[in-house]
Amino acid sequence: MADNPKVPKSRHNPFRGFLDVMSEMSRAQEEWMTRGKVSGSGRTHAAAYVPPADIFALGDDLIVRCEVAGVRSEDVSVTVASNVLTISGQRNSELNDDEVLYYTRERVYGEFRRAMILPNGVDESDINATVRNGLLEIRVAGGAAAKPQSISVVDQNED
Repeated sequence: MADNPKVPKSRHNPFRGFLDVMSEMSRAQEEWMTRGKVSGSGRTHAAAYVPPADIFALGDDLIVRCEVAGVRSEDVSVTVASNVLTISGQRNSELNDDEVLYYTRERVYGEFRRAMILPNGVDESDINATVRNGLLEIRVAGGAAAKPQSISVVDQNED
């Protein structure tokens, strides 16, 4: 009889229903401004570079991993202000577009930005960022240990 695959533990997910508000607002603004036309950079909002990210818990730590292949570490910025973690930067082409005749061009270049709200109680001094093999990893110490606070509901119906 085959072993059952290991099922991950269920735990409160502080990012359930997460919407990258800043990136979505930027995308919506660009779509509205260009009305589907190609912008001066040759990109539409659909082709804008937004690095894909995984957000997960590892013990009590919250880990954010973003694919930043082709982005130099000096071209990436990670900031935290008022519990908002922001990853921004720029991926540049190593080629001079005036000298190249592309047959296929699928990679996207330019500025990017991702922002997410961190759980309450995170110590901003306990956040570290490293890059290795094209993956930016941000470790928020204790970020996954944050528990939701329960608020009691009081019935004020008058009888």
